[in-house]
Amino acid sequence: MICVGCGGVSKVATTPPPPSASAEHVFLVVLENHSFGQVIGNPAMPYLNGLATAHGLAADYFANAHPSIPNYFMLTTGNLETFDDNFTGTIGDDNIVRALSGAGKTWKAYIESIPSVGYTGPSVGTYLKRHNPFAYLSDVSGSPAQAANMVPFSQLSADLNAGSLPSFVYILPNSQDDAHDCPGGGSSCTDDQELAAADAWLKANIDPVINNPKFGNSVLFITFDESVGTDFTNGGGQVATVLVGPHVKTGFRSSTMFQHQSLLHTMLQLLNVNDMPGASAVAASMGEFFQ
Repeated sequence: MICVGCGGVSKVATTPPPPSASAEHVFLVVLENHSFGQVIGNPAMPYLNGLATAHGLAADYFANAHPSIPNYFMLTTGNLETFDDNFTGTIGDDNIVRALSGAGKTWKAYIESIPSVGYTGPSVGTYLKRHNPFAYLSDVSGSPAQAANMVPFSQLSADLNAGSLPSFVYILPNSQDDAHDCPGGGSSCTDDQELAAADAWLKANIDPVINNPKFGNSVLFITFDESVGTDFTNGGGQVATVLVGPHVKTGFRSSTMFQHQSLLHTMLQLLNVNDMPGASAVAASMGEFFQ
């Protein structure tokens, strides 16, 4: 069996070994539009590089496509779905929400600058809908109860401190904090300025999560949706992906080639979910990262 929609990489279907760890919570943070070489070793991102050195770094990880939106769908449906960043349709394919719900697991998307709880409308200001794949899923848009799981980012701290985090936590900075746009709304800036702003956001908002005792038996992934627009290697170019958690091998650097479907597979595996949407069903597990 050949994997379809894997960003130019064909994989023979196998049953990969499971991670040697299970997680109570899995966190996913997605940043924007920069290459592995721009990020790893860059003094503009001291916090993320510190995490990569102390925890786990996927050093041969590639996005699946350009532009942004197909990568976000690969992370949630295991399919590229569309190459149109202005897509306004609904996705009915199997997806991470359906898989989690079917396994009795919970989820929330904590989204900076989303206009309101459950908002499924178009982009507004620094909220870019194409970075929020949940808003396109029929399981979400067709269910007020599921849509209510898309909440402002400010809710994360309250849920963490209350011990009420869901099984799966999606974290989306706004377009000025995820390295997509110039910080502060400027019209012109350097890549390093974009990356420094994203790094400062991670330090201010993710470090307190990792260091909170209630982070507990969790795994946090930080990845980039795609590389620079000129890098089409394996579809979407090489990007940095970092893993953090008590079961992640200390200072581990992997040279195994992974893409977003492997990240989707591994997140669901860590939560003991058997439904693997789309290409994640035949993707390699990232289990080598875990103790």
